[in-house]
Amino acid sequence: MESKAREWMPDFDTLGLAETLKLDVTHNDDDLLREIWLTLLNSPVPLEFPCAEELLASVRIRRNIVRHAERTRLNFHTSAIERPADCWRYSGETGFVLIPGCSLIDSLKKACQPDRAGQWYSFSCYRATEYVILLAIAEEVQTSHPQLLGMLQAQWEKKAISSGRFHDVFMHELGSMEEPLPMHYYVPGDRAWFRNPDPHSSDVPGFEGSWVFYLGGGMFANFWKSDQPFSLLAKCLEIHHWHEGAFRDEEGQLQMDETKVEQLVAQTLKSPEATAAVFERMHRMRDAQGIYAEGGCMDATREAPKFVLAPHTDLIRALEAS
Repeated sequence: MESKAREWMPDFDTLGLAETLKLDVTHNDDDLLREIWLTLLNSPVPLEFPCAEELLASVRIRRNIVRHAERTRLNFHTSAIERPADCWRYSGETGFVLIPGCSLIDSLKKACQPDRAGQWYSFSCYRATEYVILLAIAEEVQTSHPQLLGMLQAQWEKKAISSGRFHDVFMHELGSMEEPLPMHYYVPGDRAWFRNPDPHSSDVPGFEGSWVFYLGGGMFANFWKSDQPFSLLAKCLEIHHWHEGAFRDEEGQLQMDETKVEQLVAQTLKSPEATAAVFERMHRMRDAQGIYAEGGCMDATREAPKFVLAPHTDLIRALEAS
């Protein structure tokens, strides 16, 4: 396996694995699972699971994340308050919570997947990742740990867990700024962040960076145009041109002209030299928090859900403390 890993994923670069092995990860679940297994087995850092069942559950959750991320299509908005009114209600104290009797799984699908809801709802990219992760976990534990699903249902009927608290309760982070993961090491289902290295446009709410999932096959989720997932190059070009799309509206508030950004990306792609120059600038490890120097948009870490099966899960203790 070690020699094959070096051949298929040189320097832990997993972005070309599906092409090398001719895997159709978008249309074939078995191929997607092969990429998940092979990239996990070739991890640059030790991965420990308490039992085989937990490992299998983790792989299934990653598959669920990919499939739901592919189906997710939303309107980008950092402050709009909008969910399907027949299953969600909102207050400033609780966030969006379930109307009692509404299924957590069905309600998450209605909020994120237009084929279920008939319309698109407004989300920030970070909140969208939370819904996809929660849905992927809920589907897994529906059969493997029903007690946990019941607790998740009860939690979201009284108060949503979000933002930093969601990360603390649900997510495990691999890598660090001090010991970064290889730049191109991704496992399908990873949650990843691409930082905006421009100090001006990063002050536009929602454009500090971009939260995405790795879908496998070298592609990253696009919640706003789900039929157009991002390659690494496309994501780098988009974030680079944010600095030209930032403007102040009539009230003096920073905004982003996304149409202009799309036009600039298309213009850059017409020139191989310009494309290479932008990619070279962006394709660097990001600077530390608060620093805007020579770093690019690439992050040092990846995130994946914590253990979910009894008795290993610490989600129950975290939920009880919420």
